[in-house]
Amino acid sequence: MDEKFSLLRKYNLWDSNAFDLGYIRNEYTDKIADYVGNRLIKVLVGQRRSGKSYILRQVAMQLINSGVKPQNTLLVIREFTDFDFLKTYKDLDDLVKAYRRELQPSGKVYVFIDEVQMIEGWERVINSLSQNYAENYEVFISGSNSQMLSGELATLLSGRYVKFEIFPFSYSEYLGITQSEAGRNSYVDYMNSGGLPELFMLQKHELRRNYVSAIKDTVMLRDIIQRHSVRDAQLLEDIFVFLVNNASNLISIGNIVKYFAAQGRRTSYDAVSNYIGYIGDAFLVHRCDRYDIRGKDTLSGTAKFYINDLSYKNYLYPGFGNGFGYLLENLIYLELCRAGFDVYTGSIRGREVDFVARKEDRIVYVQSTYLLFDEATIEREFSSLESIDDHFEKVVVSLDELSLPSRSGVKHVQAWKLNEVL
Repeated sequence: MDEKFSLLRKYNLWDSNAFDLGYIRNEYTDKIADYVGNRLIKVLVGQRRSGKSYILRQVAMQLINSGVKPQNTLLVIREFTDFDFLKTYKDLDDLVKAYRRELQPSGKVYVFIDEVQMIEGWERVINSLSQNYAENYEVFISGSNSQMLSGELATLLSGRYVKFEIFPFSYSEYLGITQSEAGRNSYVDYMNSGGLPELFMLQKHELRRNYVSAIKDTVMLRDIIQRHSVRDAQLLEDIFVFLVNNASNLISIGNIVKYFAAQGRRTSYDAVSNYIGYIGDAFLVHRCDRYDIRGKDTLSGTAKFYINDLSYKNYLYPGFGNGFGYLLENLIYLELCRAGFDVYTGSIRGREVDFVARKEDRIVYVQSTYLLFDEATIEREFSSLESIDDHFEKVVVSLDELSLPSRSGVKHVQAWKLNEVL
């Protein structure tokens, strides 16, 4: 265990070593800080390489800066090959015991475990630590699969965890890391790039393309193919490409089956449905269900899918899609999700409303359009929202340089100012 403990020391904050904390993501660390001080397990979920590891380290450093002794923090970055020996919950339990034996911390210990789903049976140790009244622990974990808290595990941890979904950089974070000024030009630059944190360490387009491709391949292999024993890896890849190039379009499983059939490829409804589910579970895409605004219920059949980060579109499949309007709509969807809304695509009296965003007792209806460049476009976008006969917020978002006046209670918001109204 001495060698393993030496590896542990290498990645922890116990000594005076300088650690790379990355860009400080206050919008997440502040939310997490609100829940510090209790036995709730803090669970960070999101796509691989979206910044979860950095956020865990940032939270640990915040605790140390607030007076917690460095020796009372324990970080385990399972994704690193140095921790490949952590295969089962027993290995993890042994490591925690070795840490206590070596450092003998007094008082509460803050445990951070990154990519915890890579440890078989991890929930046994996590549940034990969080409920241990003889030794006081507060536990923070991260994972790259949305199903890690489903089924029996959700029952085991029922009522004892709080979840935070981590997205790639928002536009405001993009401004911070690039030192850009808010406005149309910087928003378009953001829209034409992406928000994966490590993307900003790479300057050349080809390096960025290779980096994004490597992330996609890693997620496909480690979080989908290996996890679910996928037999047809090429079909999985092709479905992902289809979803990227058809983001913001209403599609159904049947549409996709017919698309492949037209190419001479036979597949089944169940296979396509399962593969889309796997892609969604790995946070590569998000499903946005249809919502009947009058009937106040979700509609089955068709749905929209949005990419977790536009870098997949911009660097891997740039020759397809529906132009800037498609990219803008995708960014608006992600911004609504970051703000904590449950997001749907709306339908009312045969008209489509891009987004119905719900959070507690607040509802915001949102229309997205690239530019309000003529009267016909203005009429189309505003009238869809005006047809909704309730008093909830209604917003048209575009990339126009000038802001239009409100009309019948419908506001016009420039895309780079959207977070101000959310």
